[in-house]
Formats: sequence, structure tokens, C-alpha cells
Amino acid sequence: MAFTLAIVGRPNTGKSTLFNRLVGRRLAIVDDTPGVTRDRREGQGRLGDLSFAVIDTAGFEDVRGEALAARMRAQTEQAVADADAVLLLVDARAGLTPLDQSFARALRKSQARVLLVANKSEGRGGEAGRLDAFRLGFGEPIPISAEHGEGMGDLYDALAPLIRAKLAEETASAGEESAETEDPRAARPPRPLQLAVVGRPNVGKSTLINRLIGEERLLTGPEAGITRDAITVEWTHRGRRLRLVDTAGLRRRSKVVEKLEWLSGEDTREAIRFAEVVVLVLDSADMLEKQDLAIARQVEEEGRALVIAVNKWDLVQDTKAALEKLEHRLEISLPQMRGLPVIPLSAKTGRGLDRLLDAAIDLVEVWSRRIPTPALNRWLQVMEEAHPPPLVKGRRLKLRYMSQVKSRPPTFNLFCNLPQEMPDSYLRYLVNGLRGDFELPGVPLRVVLKRSDNPYAGTGKRKKA
Repeated sequence: MAFTLAIVGRPNTGKSTLFNRLVGRRLAIVDDTPGVTRDRREGQGRLGDLSFAVIDTAGFEDVRGEALAARMRAQTEQAVADADAVLLLVDARAGLTPLDQSFARALRKSQARVLLVANKSEGRGGEAGRLDAFRLGFGEPIPISAEHGEGMGDLYDALAPLIRAKLAEETASAGEESAETEDPRAARPPRPLQLAVVGRPNVGKSTLINRLIGEERLLTGPEAGITRDAITVEWTHRGRRLRLVDTAGLRRRSKVVEKLEWLSGEDTREAIRFAEVVVLVLDSADMLEKQDLAIARQVEEEGRALVIAVNKWDLVQDTKAALEKLEHRLEISLPQMRGLPVIPLSAKTGRGLDRLLDAAIDLVEVWSRRIPTPALNRWLQVMEEAHPPPLVKGRRLKLRYMSQVKSRPPTFNLFCNLPQEMPDSYLRYLVNGLRGDFELPGVPLRVVLKRSDNPYAGTGKRKKA
């Protein structure tokens, strides 16, 4: 088990900036606005030759109850409980505040191993704040600048003994015998399936993931727009490793006026680009609105596999009529992804969740399918005989040859004599035939038209006379 490091502190001390510095890329959204981070975010950190898990947390606020700030505090407290060590960040330029002192008292009660870090210590402006931080009772603060990368050597010196001590302890507990018998050539486990959960604000995306993994890992509540960062959670379903990505709700771009919402939207779009399967969550009260269709089309443009999850299905009165209406709307509005799996479910009760994951795993297999070239060209000949290509400017379109050049999504090259003149209607005829005859429902298909009088030119093969 990796060494786990939690970064904590009051709002706006630079926790997310330090998190990004340690993981080596911009994973967490950073802005001058206090309270940007809400959920705890995990990543793989590196510092020199040290490797560890690192957790970014929400800014600590001294509040209890059911308010959003109180739920954020509970997430931070859970991160402290899970960590081997805690970096308590204070702002060296702003100096100590009552909230810093309150958090320090809470950490002393938790018995966590605390390293005090004075961020924003570049130059002389933070010297007074660093000295003031001694009053927290955690020893000498480590001066750093997360934004400029200063002080990372001092942080390394403080972390190295802790990480190496845990590594030595784990090695000893594992025993020399297991280490000797371990085969370095053993096959690595398959990488987890990347599954992004997207949708409009407040449709239940975070609640859905919490129900799947069986714990309150993600912040939820009646407030719209709670999630800001795209949060990744590792999980296993029936032996298959999954990487679930919770995302911020996407509104129409014309309605986005705040910088934070724009950054959250970009984070969600990046999650879609890197996903293998995207689960689009709809609210059963207003299924497939204009924004839902815009998100679905974006998923199709990125070439990702798509599953439609209709949440709050337990509130629907006439389920048969509602499902027929939704499927009809999909047929009309998303014909390019015909056969999309539609899973009615309830994130609140857990109904339909197994079907959702099974559908996602099955769809990945379709999305990754490869069709042999001989079978494709026999099929192409049958399609051409059943419905010959039209005349274009007095010339007959001739379909020469077809091959699949990649999967994920399935992409095909179609060689013909007049590719620029191919009517869209005939291309749709071929795509629909591919989808139906080779059982490729619900995934984007790409057919790239290429000009070639001789499909074997340059391959070293000659066409028989």
C-alpha cells in the first residue's frame, strides 16, 4: 500500500497549487477565489525519487451541521483519517488566522502525523508569517512556494524518512519468501476501464457514483453545481477494474458567465476526451433536453462509447410511456448513434446500477471490435448489389475496397473513384448497414472516403486480371 499524504488547511492557502506541483500536471482547478476545491481529489505524487499518493482537500472551515461547508469539512476529516501524514498549509504572507489555530487544534486531537508548511514564502514578504506559524505547535514550518516550485528540497527532506520507513515496514511484513517467489515477468493486470459520468447540474451524478462504490466518497446535496473538479475514483465491478470520473454539470456555454464554471466545464470536456465509456445521466422529470443532446453529440464527436442513464426512475408514474418517448427522441435526434443502451435507474435506491455497469462493459467490447477485411469486402459487394451507388455528373460511383484501420471507435477506409462526390444519403446507408450487419449498436462509426483506382497500389500485391 502506497504512502498517503493529505494536503489540508484553511481556504486559499494554495493546497491545489501544491497538489498540482506534486502530481506534475494540472489536475485540480486553481483560482484566487476561496473555496474552489470541494471534493477531495487523489493523485500519484512524485518528489525526486519519492513516490506517494497525495490527496487535495477542501479548505477547512469551523462549521458543523448539514450545510455545504460542513459536508466539505467531513470530507477533509476523512482524508486526514486515511493519510499516513498530513501537510498543514498556512499562508506565510497573510499570517496566522483563528481558523488556522482551530484546524491545528483539531489535528492535534486526531493524532495525525503533521508537517507544517508555510506556503507563499518566496521573497521577504512571508518571513513574519513563517515565524508566527511556530505558535501552532508543530515545530519549524517548511518554507515553500508551491506556485514557483521553491522549497521542494526541504519538503523532500521532511517526507523522505517517513516514506522510506513505511516502505521498509511493508517489505518486512511481506516477508522475504514472497519477494523471492515473485515473478517479475508476470503479466500486469489489465488497466482499468475509464468511465466518465456526465450530465447537466443536479441530475445525481455524484450520488450515482457514491451508490456504486458503497460509500459517501463524493460530496452531494440539494445545491446545484457542488462538483467543480473532475474527481476520479478507482473501483472494481465483478472482477473488472473501473476508474469512475465524476464531473461538474455542463450548462449551455451561453449561460456560463463565471470563470470557475468555465474551468469546471473544461475539466468535464477533458474527462470526456480521455474516457472510454461516457455515462450521460438524465433526470427522469425532463429527459433529453437540448443541453443533454449537446453533451451526447460532443461524446459522439470525440468518438467515445455512450450509455444513457435515466436517474430518479422511481419517481416516474407511467414508465412504459416515458421509455418509449425517450427512445423515439433518441432515434430522431441521435441517428448517428443508433442503438444506444438506455438504463432506467435510481441512484437513491440502487435500482438498475448493475445493469448500467454491465451495459458499459459490453459496450466497450463493441467499441473495440475489429472486422476482418475479407468479411468487410464481401459485405460491401452485397450492399452495392442491393442498392447501387447513384450516378454523379453522368458517372457511376464505384466502390473499390474497404478496410478497418482502427478501433475505439471503429474507423474504416472506403476507397472509391469519386470520394468527393459521394452523397451523404449513400454514406448513411453504408454506415447503417455496418452497424446492423456487424452488430455495432450505440458506438460512433467513422467511414473515411479515399480516392484510389487501384486499392492494391503500394502494398506489393497485384490485382489479378
